[in-house]
Amino acid sequence: MNMEIHTVTVVGAGTLGSRVALQCALSGYRAKVYDLDASILETSKATMQKLLRQLRKQGSLLPAQEEGLSDRLLFTDKLGEAVEDADLINESVTENLETKLQVWKQIDNLAPEKTIFTTNTSFLLPSKIAAAIDRPQRFCALHFHDVFFARLLDIMAHSKTDLALIPILEKFGRSLNQVPVVIQKEYPGYLFNTMLMSFIHAAGKLLTRGVGSIEDIDRSWMVNFHMAIGPFGILDQIGLDTAWHVTRNNPDKYTQAFADLLADYIKEGKLGEKVGAGFYSYPNPRYRDPNFLK
Repeated sequence: MNMEIHTVTVVGAGTLGSRVALQCALSGYRAKVYDLDASILETSKATMQKLLRQLRKQGSLLPAQEEGLSDRLLFTDKLGEAVEDADLINESVTENLETKLQVWKQIDNLAPEKTIFTTNTSFLLPSKIAAAIDRPQRFCALHFHDVFFARLLDIMAHSKTDLALIPILEKFGRSLNQVPVVIQKEYPGYLFNTMLMSFIHAAGKLLTRGVGSIEDIDRSWMVNFHMAIGPFGILDQIGLDTAWHVTRNNPDKYTQAFADLLADYIKEGKLGEKVGAGFYSYPNPRYRDPNFLK
């Protein structure tokens, strides 16, 4: 298979989708950003401007990357417009299987035959999502992390994926300054997320059993591993709603107790850094205070 990628459509303009779209545009691709909620598209634009300011401040943004940037970014709440000429679609909607299946049925009906279909799911298996698609051979998991500050890119096929897509996706990932890793068999959580969730589950167990506070559990990790963030700060970055979707179906009683705690935060509107409140308050969470580890 010999395919050139020029136009990338990101479906879902949340925190991660916005980062993926911006990196695509900065890397020279035409990037179309779709969300059914126009207010989320406005938030996505603001998120991108904030990221650009951070990148400029760090000196990691070249003037050539910004030249024509606005022309390469298109925001739309019309799915047909978003996918009509897409070479590659990366879906980043809510981490819920039924929601993703509904979205992919629509995409499959609207996208051209040439399009490569990819999902940015954190834990769902691509084979489950591919069940909604009439061309499962063109479907693969393409999972980004932070994009700018954590550049890992997971590529995970399912049993019906045309394996000729893999080198195309590896090349595409490297063009976005990501480090691609190929998962050799379907596995929920890929490589890093599987290791990360073991660590998160342990932190949740310590908290729900009353062994330590949020801040002290984070301090324990940060001090011993010389890290700038602990498990609850990481959860705020991931999004407590995403973490809840991952933990709620785990039969372990301690994980269930942690899922219940996450649900309480979600009910209060505390979804993490993306809304300004989670386990910590943003934009200045306690764990970033120079005195936090003293």
